[in-house]
Amino acid sequence: MLFKIFPAPYEMSHASLDKLEELIRSTGFYKNKALSLLDVSKTIVAKYNGKVPDNLENLISLRGVGRKTANVVLGNAFQIPGIVVDTHVGRLVRRMGFTKNTDPVKTEFDLMKIVSQKKWTAFSHLLIAHGRAVCGAARAYCECCPMSKFCKKVGLRS
Repeated sequence: MLFKIFPAPYEMSHASLDKLEELIRSTGFYKNKALSLLDVSKTIVAKYNGKVPDNLENLISLRGVGRKTANVVLGNAFQIPGIVVDTHVGRLVRRMGFTKNTDPVKTEFDLMKIVSQKKWTAFSHLLIAHGRAVCGAARAYCECCPMSKFCKKVGLRS
């Protein structure tokens, strides 16, 4: 509904904070997110001529946008490879022994060394899906996991 009402940064930059809060209330932390959406849209209009930036440095300069979100935008909107390290990716790559880091940025850089750059976006999406469906935080279903033969933590139950 949000993007039907405000399809581009220009329209959103003229939204009322109350309206944005109402539209995103169900997301949690909606007050901070609404402030960020308003600020980001105004910045994109003023600084980038209404166009979402297509590079990491400019994206992470926007309020509320970190490396994870920037890499999602780059990979999905601009087809520029990026490794997205969310809680699922971090958990899985530690379980599989790809990194020992818990810091998402360090994890991202560790993965950049072992995953082909052209596969970064797809790799992230696959791990996120796998983390949601099979290798959860509360319970890892190792017995039905197609990756268990490669996993360092087979039999993990939490």
